[in-house]
Amino acid sequence: GGEFWIQTMSPTVTTKGFAGDRGRGKMKLLITGSSGTIGTRLFERLAGHHELVGIDKRHNSWFTGIDQQTIIADLRDSVQVKDLPADADMIIHLAANARVYELVKQPQLALDNMIINFNVFEFARQKGIKKIIFASSRETYGNIVGQHTVKEDLMRIENGESAYAVSKSSGEGMLHAYHNSYGIDFVILRFSNVYGMYDNSDRVIPLWFRQCFKNEDLTVFGRDKILDFTYIDDTITGILGVIKLFDEVKGQAFNISRGEGVSLLYVARKLKELTGSGNNIVIKDNRPGEVWKFTADITKAWQLLGYKPRVLIDNGLLKTTQWYKDHQGDNR
Repeated sequence: GGEFWIQTMSPTVTTKGFAGDRGRGKMKLLITGSSGTIGTRLFERLAGHHELVGIDKRHNSWFTGIDQQTIIADLRDSVQVKDLPADADMIIHLAANARVYELVKQPQLALDNMIINFNVFEFARQKGIKKIIFASSRETYGNIVGQHTVKEDLMRIENGESAYAVSKSSGEGMLHAYHNSYGIDFVILRFSNVYGMYDNSDRVIPLWFRQCFKNEDLTVFGRDKILDFTYIDDTITGILGVIKLFDEVKGQAFNISRGEGVSLLYVARKLKELTGSGNNIVIKDNRPGEVWKFTADITKAWQLLGYKPRVLIDNGLLKTTQWYKDHQGDNR
């Protein structure tokens, strides 16, 4: 399905503003997974503020400017990782196989995540890079029954529902070990259902948009599933806050999400309404390995980072609908 959106790559965006000499306050940042949804938007927002180097196994489909600042490398390959720039001030590690149910079906993809984490952390150790921001996930909490909102200290390794969840929690554990053994500082960010622009994956919201535009039925796995959907710009705001305050908050984990539970069925109905689709919604049982109820407590991020998500689900879906309409050409 990715080809449906690849046409949106802009050849007019240049590298101007994406890189430059490090001046006062500027750092050299390595962004792994820079061709993904979060990586692309983060690169765009950081442009001109820091020297940026992207690392991804895929070219960036959205901006030639970002693509020209991206090293194409397979982070599973330690030989390729060794050739990355050694003079970075900080690594923002976003790269991962991130489709939960795909990793239920193919656990090898979770092992790939663990190898990627090890190679990135080992690269940092060998090159003396002392700051890492790690993209983790609300999947690490599992399903905590009876909990209205989930605080950061409720993560338990035994609650992992999927191999994906454990690939993230093991990454968190490895960061603690690398801090204790080698003095590498870190901040862990647990994201939750990020949606918005620059997503041509088969995650639920972009998948449903494509299906709405084609009048194909939407499948909701879990009538009572409630998740915490985070608009992309709120996610980026959280990352930017950590970059700015890294030294003050190092060693911490933060929930970076909206802090509001939303029914998956509500999202499906809203997308039907916003796109004017005449398709049907098919409800099936929850699938193995998936979290079916999660709302984040974001108090800690608010107190220590000043993090205040601004986009409610209805407005976020409206913004996203308009973006996809603007970028889907005539391929309905």
